[in-house]
Amino acid sequence: MQRGIGAFVLHGSIVKNAVLQHIRLVNPLARTLMRHESTSAARMEEHGFESAKISDILKGKGKSADGSWLWCTTEDSVYDAVKSMTQHNVGALVVVKPGEEQSIAGIITERDYLRKIIVQGRSSKSTKVGDIMTEENKLITVTPDTKVLKAMQLMTDNRIRHIPVIDEKGMLGMVSIGDVVRAVVSEHREELDRLNAFIQGGY
Repeated sequence: MQRGIGAFVLHGSIVKNAVLQHIRLVNPLARTLMRHESTSAARMEEHGFESAKISDILKGKGKSADGSWLWCTTEDSVYDAVKSMTQHNVGALVVVKPGEEQSIAGIITERDYLRKIIVQGRSSKSTKVGDIMTEENKLITVTPDTKVLKAMQLMTDNRIRHIPVIDEKGMLGMVSIGDVVRAVVSEHREELDRLNAFIQGGY
């Protein structure tokens, strides 16, 4: 999946560059007004998918962005954590210490359940989340200001599918690789529309 995501981003960049090349070679106005073209292209680049941030994804997720039902505690059983994932159709939960909902202690994912419970033949009902979670000091996190493409790179390079979003006040929510891919697809589509409008004289 990671290779597919990387190929998608590369393909989007190739398409964008090809359109810009078309502007330079075909559009007579662009040939005679190179300064205007540079300014307009720079403006499009500024507002393109490269500028999208994690905060944009959280806003798009609406009420689910606050993470209020996406957490469990270190003392919860793995069984209850997995049950919560199933009920809410998510692949990971943020783990907090009891009574400290804004202080992240780690993260538990479906992968943790498979590798540390199923494969090892352990009981999910008698094993605590804190025993199998990825601890906070090993977590890869992002902030609301992190660029979407940077988050995608982090997730791809580290082969993870979920990444917590934090700021100086604590936990804000969680984004998945699916959230990131949808954001990139949307931004690519919007940017190509802007480039097309530029070719047609809409800028």
